Amino acid sequence: MMKFQSQVPALLKFGVYLSELVTVSLLFYVFFYDNLTPEGDAPFHISPLFGWMVMAIMMSYMVGVWVRPIAYFYRSSRGGNITGNVVMAVSVMVLLFVTFLVVFDKRGYFSTGLYSIWGISVHFSLLVPYFLCLTVALILQRYFLRWALWSLRSSGRNRQYVVLVGFSDNILELWSEMQNKIYGYYILGYFNDTPVENFKDKMNYLGTIEDIHTYLQENHVHQLYCALPSSMAKQIVPIINTCEHTCCHFYSVPNVRNYLKRTMNMEILGSVPVLTIRNDQLSGSLTNRIIKRTFDIVISGLFLITCFWWIYLIVALLGMIFQPGPVFFYQRRSGLGGKEFICIKFRSMKVNKQSDELQATEDDPRKTKFGDFLRRYSIDELPQFINVFKGDMSVVGPRPHMVKHTKEYSELIDKYMVRHWVRPGITGWAQVTGSRGETRELWQMEERIKKDIWYIENWSPFLDLQIIFLTVINMIVGDKNAY
Repeated sequence: MMKFQSQVPALLKFGVYLSELVTVSLLFYVFFYDNLTPEGDAPFHISPLFGWMVMAIMMSYMVGVWVRPIAYFYRSSRGGNITGNVVMAVSVMVLLFVTFLVVFDKRGYFSTGLYSIWGISVHFSLLVPYFLCLTVALILQRYFLRWALWSLRSSGRNRQYVVLVGFSDNILELWSEMQNKIYGYYILGYFNDTPVENFKDKMNYLGTIEDIHTYLQENHVHQLYCALPSSMAKQIVPIINTCEHTCCHFYSVPNVRNYLKRTMNMEILGSVPVLTIRNDQLSGSLTNRIIKRTFDIVISGLFLITCFWWIYLIVALLGMIFQPGPVFFYQRRSGLGGKEFICIKFRSMKVNKQSDELQATEDDPRKTKFGDFLRRYSIDELPQFINVFKGDMSVVGPRPHMVKHTKEYSELIDKYMVRHWVRPGITGWAQVTGSRGETRELWQMEERIKKDIWYIENWSPFLDLQIIFLTVINMIVGDKNAY
């Protein structure tokens, strides 16, 4: 679906961010003031230590909302994932603030005698309730402010006066969307060379295309949405000039909804604007690919050097006792661009001829008891760090499927091959959000593909860190779907 975006007053943005900074700081004062201010100081006296900590937590907040921006005050927002955005922003705050405490305490900046665990036990005892309360407070604050803003717009204030130009299916649906009062749009009318039957008794007919210039000069209009075809460029360019001369924002409404009904993004190739249906964060950005590949090389290299060798020795030794045979299991899987590669795992099944064709099931007779343990805690996946280092895989990405399954599902599921736009991962968004294990029904695989595509379109380094964190938690507690 195409979004329409209005200009948000800078003062409104500033007020929203400032109000949340006040919440962050006040809660920090409530939880930490007594621990960071020497006894005997006058009430409300701000010690240098407390001042540095407040600055640190405020900077952590600003990075957090940079990762997950506040967007509920936009007119095009439909509620958004307010709770999810807050949780993600606070998670980033926790990571940065704890890192700040550890690093600076080791350098002796905060040696007040209050610390014991990594030099900051008192802080850790208060950090959990502080960040929990902050999460709840920010969620409630955002929902309240959103409700207040919607109420304000519904009452006729904070309006954006709009005119429509031309007629198309897009304009008709845009008009329908703008009828919702919570968005704060007030449609003054429409311009077209002839009156439109669909708008009869619904919207004011303001005149022909040539009448637009006079109307904009004589009336205060915030936004103009133009659905004229590109063949009318000689009329469109003067309209744009008049809009800019009268401080009216011009929006072009291309008529593509007759074949596409989803969000699209515009890119510029040379001087030519083009619309793309997917905002692919990795394939479309060399910088992002370099960041992700560098992260993969560093993480996989460190793991292989420090941890993998002794994990291998333990698994190999226990494997000789409980499941004699090869330590590793090699399987052909589909990778970047649909190309095949050899995926490496610790063997968790008896040697069998169906390994490249049959998906593992919960009570699969091919599994060994030791192999079941390896699968339950995802230990069998660890050799894939070799694949990551080689460049076949990434630490985080859509899980690679067997070649046979790729051929089958690509014919059954629309957009299945989109997941191959990026390198497959050891873990992925689908796996940490409940879509792991056997796919008995087609809808289960379809759900997994939707999550894989969502990851591709919303990738960020912080999202990868979130997925890794959730994966580690699953490894510790065990995953019931890991069989």
